[in-house]
Amino acid sequence: MHITITGNLGSGKSTIGRIISEKYSFEIYSTGKVQRELAAKMNLSTLELNQLMMSDRKYDHMIDDETTRISRVHKDKNIIFDSRLAWHFAEESFKVFVSVSLDVAAERIIKDQRGSVERYSSIEEAKELLAERAKTESIRYKEIYNLNYMDFNNYNLIIDSTYCDPDTIADIVMEEARKYYDNPQYTTKILVSPKSLIFEALTEDDNERLRDLVKELKDTVCISDNAIKVKQQNGKYLVTDNIDFAKAALIAGVSYLAIDIIK
Repeated sequence: MHITITGNLGSGKSTIGRIISEKYSFEIYSTGKVQRELAAKMNLSTLELNQLMMSDRKYDHMIDDETTRISRVHKDKNIIFDSRLAWHFAEESFKVFVSVSLDVAAERIIKDQRGSVERYSSIEEAKELLAERAKTESIRYKEIYNLNYMDFNNYNLIIDSTYCDPDTIADIVMEEARKYYDNPQYTTKILVSPKSLIFEALTEDDNERLRDLVKELKDTVCISDNAIKVKQQNGKYLVTDNIDFAKAALIAGVSYLAIDIIK
């Protein structure tokens, strides 16, 4: 298997990749690490290096060519590609996007050991700089490759890490990767926590009415089939059908449900 992982800054994609590498014996290829080391050698922040890369393409192409080479030469190996654009340059892979809310991303970045290099004085400053860095990267990828890496249509699996631990996510990614490699008809899945869903407030009547369904869902980690239809609303998802099922999943402590975002 080749699995390419990208995602929002602070989503935990590198941690997820490391867990998969250690738990399932995958080699790991991280361009983020290469980029941070390059920035440190040049005495630049990662944001400053991103800005420099907008005018000097050699750094991008150096990383891109190596990604393609590794995916082609090592087709017989299990490899995790922890890279913004490896999904585009690896010749064949299970493409994963890890999303996260900006608030949680900022909290994680501040606590991360990389804070010794990327220092932030507050959550608000971290949020501003994360948003600026994401915007800079998006512009650069559009100009160089005519790609929108935030477009979910590029990926096989989109999984939100806002409310879930990386170990659980790593296991789900592996389970879905196996399905992908076993089934050529695998279609794109978006997985979110029931905590990201919006519906009317739960009542005691709900708890009683949904008791049997909650019992049925107890100890279920992920329901990745039969997506619930939702509409995006202020960073969360308004449930438009199967509302009782979504409520029961929340009460039962299910980690992930599949959703289908409608206009």
